[in-house]
Amino acid sequence: MKKIILIFLIIIGGISAQDFKKAGAAGFAFLQIPVDARTAALGEASIALPDLNSSAIFTNPAVLGFTEQTHSLSISYAPYLADIKHYSSAYSFKSGLGVFAIGAVIMDYGSMPKTKQLSGQRLVEILGTFEANSMAVSLSYSKRLTDKFSFGLAAKYVREKIDIYSADNIVLDGGVIYYTGLSSLRIAASLQNFGVDSKFINDDFKMPTTMRLGFAYEVAGGYDQDYRVTALIEAIHPTDNDERVNVGTEISWQGLIDFRFGYKFFYDEESFSAGIGINPQLQIPIIFDFAYADYGRLGDVLRFSLQLGIL
Repeated sequence: MKKIILIFLIIIGGISAQDFKKAGAAGFAFLQIPVDARTAALGEASIALPDLNSSAIFTNPAVLGFTEQTHSLSISYAPYLADIKHYSSAYSFKSGLGVFAIGAVIMDYGSMPKTKQLSGQRLVEILGTFEANSMAVSLSYSKRLTDKFSFGLAAKYVREKIDIYSADNIVLDGGVIYYTGLSSLRIAASLQNFGVDSKFINDDFKMPTTMRLGFAYEVAGGYDQDYRVTALIEAIHPTDNDERVNVGTEISWQGLIDFRFGYKFFYDEESFSAGIGINPQLQIPIIFDFAYADYGRLGDVLRFSLQLGIL
């Protein structure tokens, strides 16, 4: 098991050692935006959380292997910056062979005026409107090999469209999560959006490949107790930017309500985040999540998520 983790980390190290050009080199940047409210509230430090259920397909597919729900459905929505709408949904099914999941993310940039500059003039003619959007559809498989270790893989079809022009590709995600045996300490690693170059019209661009290494630990209480305080930290290596660090804290009381806080280091604008999760503990598991994230001069972003499950 430790050899599997070591091999995964060697692959990540080999990729990060390549001479990638940094800022502005990658396309499909929407793939780097947090999807669900719980992850966003924790400053995106979530790849080592064992109870993400179906929404784990967007962060670390290995976590799907630890789900206790036979069926899990998650839905998220965010009124993003500049009137952009961000939607996502995921469904997972736990079987004797492992956990299978499907997920989708859509960013709707809305309608914009299409113009044409008049010959020899500084005026433009309005020809109508055009639309732009981005989407990703994921298929994932995860397997818990022991009570301490799980791995997961996901394949994603991604597409971005502006008016009549579009670009698409297939990228891969992979991850592992491991309970170290040192109290509740967990270590997780993930590789997201790995794929060959794509092309938009005549310009080639790289994928926004991101390597993450994360740790999680219950500094007080535990998942089987009335209260819990979980500390999380992640080191991030994106191919199109400098290294970053995310930290988060989740405080849970009797499994009914969670308070979440996060902070992102070495980002241009993003910094503080916070959120709340409510689990009314109904016969059918249902959880409501809300997140607030500070994007500095760009403004604030709110996210809302809903999770349903069948044990």
